[in-house]
Amino acid sequence: MNQESRTFLEKYLNNASPTGFEWTGQQLWLDYIKPFIHEYFTDTYGTVVGVINPGAPYKVVIEAHADEISWFVNYITKDGYIYLRKNGGSDHAIAPSKRVNIHTSKGVVKGVFGWPAIHVRDNENDKPPTMKNLFLDLGCESKEEVEALGVHVGCVATFEDDFTELNNKFYAGRALDNRIGGFMIAEVARRIKENGNQLPYSLYVVNAVQEEIGLRGAEMIAHRINPDVAIVTDVCHDTQSPAYNKIQNGDLSCGKGPVLTYGPAVQNNLLSMIIKTAEEKGIPFQRASAYRATGTDTDAFAYSNSGVCSALISLPLKYMHTTVEMVSKQDVENVINLMYEFLLQLPAGHDFRYIK
Repeated sequence: MNQESRTFLEKYLNNASPTGFEWTGQQLWLDYIKPFIHEYFTDTYGTVVGVINPGAPYKVVIEAHADEISWFVNYITKDGYIYLRKNGGSDHAIAPSKRVNIHTSKGVVKGVFGWPAIHVRDNENDKPPTMKNLFLDLGCESKEEVEALGVHVGCVATFEDDFTELNNKFYAGRALDNRIGGFMIAEVARRIKENGNQLPYSLYVVNAVQEEIGLRGAEMIAHRINPDVAIVTDVCHDTQSPAYNKIQNGDLSCGKGPVLTYGPAVQNNLLSMIIKTAEEKGIPFQRASAYRATGTDTDAFAYSNSGVCSALISLPLKYMHTTVEMVSKQDVENVINLMYEFLLQLPAGHDFRYIK
């Protein structure tokens, strides 16, 4: 990582890109990768695709998703308090006392998740936060005052927390799931360009929207590209910190390398080639298994068109869907390395079918 890419990473992570409203982050991402690609295109809902060596018959995708979990304004009381709906897998348990940005046509409006003081709560029957009792306070005293700020039903709200580093080993902040993936695939494109690599196929660098509500952006763009191979990167759970059950969730750790997943949507010959690449290049990796679906855009690509040969390279992450998501800086480099080295050794036209 050079200083330019480090600056981009911080700016990109700090920018809000809630599901369905990703376009400002997508523009940042596109502006960064333009020097490393030959052409690009976008779709109606905001997915952005950079293309290296366009026009070749064999088409390969590397993909991440751009959206972050958030909240929708759902109801404004006559006293100026706001009740919400989730936009994606937002966690109501962490919301009390958090600051938010409400995105309006007039700009960002600041608010907070209010919560009754400990002094006045019933200690014996203390109610946890739920979507029924969580509310936003904008410092307004009426619905009319709220609306005068530009806030209305349907406005989207995101947590305010920003990117930081911990102990010079970890990146931390909100929305590393999965804009850190968008950063990693952009760095693969940068490395290909700066090292002068000539690929024998067309490489589509895909930053998809709306993953958090059902893999929708990947579903749309997979049909448009109709690739031969798709390598998806997303985050997975580090299970080392307290309260994780390794028997149920696997034994995965930040700092021990990318996670390679086994499951029906993952094509095993492709996965074997990725593992061979990691072993030959000395890139550490971990293994995981998926129950039925991977829950990532891998599923959308795998089952699109006539079936796309797909695999998942995951980045271990602590505290998913919170404002303090954490990933190892070394793992980030190793995911980039693994995708890059895999692409360099992949021959055009490779047939991954099990039975020929």
